[in-house]
Amino acid sequence: MIDAEDVRRIALSLPETVEKEAWSMPTFRVAGKMYITIPDDETSFAVRCPKHERAELIAAEPEKFWVPPHEAGSAWVRVRLAALEDMDELRDILVDSWKQAAPDRLLELFTDPGRA
Repeated sequence: MIDAEDVRRIALSLPETVEKEAWSMPTFRVAGKMYITIPDDETSFAVRCPKHERAELIAAEPEKFWVPPHEAGSAWVRVRLAALEDMDELRDILVDSWKQAAPDRLLELFTDPGRA
């Protein structure tokens, strides 16, 4: 079963990612921009997601994606770890969030070794 340690391992494998505690939970950042958080119950994680895509994700897979009421105004979505199909899906979600936060200089050089 996929767990929070898998999220941590993949996140830290992405270029220039650092882990920093904020709001009493681990967060992962690239170039100072946060792109993943792991709430303290560790059953889910949050990633960047443009609002216009978020509604589609939630409608298509409500068992996997959701937004808590206090985050409704943000450009983030939560992902239930238990609902993920496999490590490839987890990696795709994390890489997509990383790409939204990473500076152009990293995006230009990035090739995903997890997909080689």
